Amino acid sequence: MSVVHNQSIRQLRSRHYSLKSLMGIYQTLLRHNTFEFPRLETGLFSASASAGADYTGYASAWVRDNIHIAHAHYVVGKKAIAVNNIETLLQYFTQHRGRLETIIRAGHAPEAVMERPHIRFNGQTLQELDQTWAHAQNDALGYFVWFVCQLTLSGDFRLSADHCQLLALFALYFQAIRYWEDEDSGHWEEARKIEASSLGAVVAGLTLLKHAIAQSGFDSQAFSFEDQTVTVELLEDLISQGRAALNRILPAECIQPGKGRPYDAALLFLIYPLAVVDDTMADQILENVITHLQGDYGIKRYLGDSFWAADYKTKLSPESRTIDFSDDMSARDALLKDDEEAQWCIFDPIVSVIFGLKYQATGDPTYLDQQGLYFNRALGQLTAEDSSFGGFRCPELYYLESGQYVPNDVTPLLWTQANLWLAFHHLAESLGKSSE
Repeated sequence: MSVVHNQSIRQLRSRHYSLKSLMGIYQTLLRHNTFEFPRLETGLFSASASAGADYTGYASAWVRDNIHIAHAHYVVGKKAIAVNNIETLLQYFTQHRGRLETIIRAGHAPEAVMERPHIRFNGQTLQELDQTWAHAQNDALGYFVWFVCQLTLSGDFRLSADHCQLLALFALYFQAIRYWEDEDSGHWEEARKIEASSLGAVVAGLTLLKHAIAQSGFDSQAFSFEDQTVTVELLEDLISQGRAALNRILPAECIQPGKGRPYDAALLFLIYPLAVVDDTMADQILENVITHLQGDYGIKRYLGDSFWAADYKTKLSPESRTIDFSDDMSARDALLKDDEEAQWCIFDPIVSVIFGLKYQATGDPTYLDQQGLYFNRALGQLTAEDSSFGGFRCPELYYLESGQYVPNDVTPLLWTQANLWLAFHHLAESLGKSSE
């Protein structure tokens, strides 16, 4: 069962869509600006354009969010926006490349997390933020390398010599910190551990970098820093280290004693868009998420997640709700009661896409049914017509407030919008195939 918040959407949903009925819903959402993606002058996206963006910090730009949003634009055919976004991220990392260089020269990860590359910053000025933050996020850096190389390999973006050197810095950085055993804060920016979802993002990035180097037309010295050259052999070794670590951990997120996490919805991104796990592992990850994390209002990030626990706004002041908890989670975790984790809206669209790709590969109608089911769950998460955030908006999550599940203050979240957009796109592709 899943809940539908918007009555207009309730009337439009169907168990079995035609292309015509699907496009009818899409046009309805366009009229209500559901897929409006405000862009900064730099071509980047803030995490949210909501009224709560300032106090939550979501007016800032995140590397990871920008990659997911830009990737969605790329998939649906808005390639110029995606390329502009990645050009600006390249400019940002070039401007602050000294952090990469210092760590490469040291040959190990710094003790102070603020010395790592900053994955959250001012998207208008490209300046770093002074606020202490959990910047140990190998997943975000892996996503960046992955998408730059994807655009390069598709012929939609051309690397310059400066870009080649910057990408070399990322490879040498992952080598220096020994990413396959590096504890990072990952997708959820929390307590550090060795996380499969971060490892997979780096493996995906390095794998495409290997192919991009071979296709680039530059000689090997273009991918160098000082006396270190990033060769195909070096990348193959780094990829091998990461895959070996993944094989030890998956289908769990983390297996470290005292930090173990058997289920985490971030692992879905290893299936799509990163495509870094095989079909058997993808099926296991999917089954784990559906069985252990799926709720009526969305999908939990992981069991025991205290972010936006019940009555979060009552228990925490505005300035305390989205601060960096990565060094000590105990105070926030104390707010959570059993089975009261927030249920997120970024995952159901991705599950729909995954089932859609399985249908397109096999023609098995069972997968098309599942694609439609999770597409409908995602539609059901859109806000009601009379919501204080506005109707037809994509929340970050639903949490318990006075016993009722309501959207949190980050509504709309552009990452949720991007994923729903992808769900529409891939369902249209599946429907086109089914009608052949």
